[in-house]
Amino acid sequence: MMEKKDTFMIKFTKFGIDFISADHGGIRMAHSTTKGATENYNIFFSAESWAGTAKDIANVLKLVGLAETVMASSTMHFACEEGFENNGDAHKMWNEAIEIYCNGVAA
Repeated sequence: MMEKKDTFMIKFTKFGIDFISADHGGIRMAHSTTKGATENYNIFFSAESWAGTAKDIANVLKLVGLAETVMASSTMHFACEEGFENNGDAHKMWNEAIEIYCNGVAA
């Protein structure tokens, strides 16, 4: 599903990236996905990706998609404890990746 927000076209998916955390100087991203369904229940599992640059994060988003709601671990606020120089650097990297993703630059 494509949703227009300002001048960007953002691809939201039911099972896109929905959780992020700072990890070893990069961002760990998790998403739920469906393995299959039966008449009575769905089978879900979670997958994770890690990226150390904004461009690599944007490429993961391009492949997996972005959930409408993304929750963040407290490690995003205390990024120094996870290998970033400053506490705000994990958020900066994520925001830069979102900008790249929204502008369609990820290759």
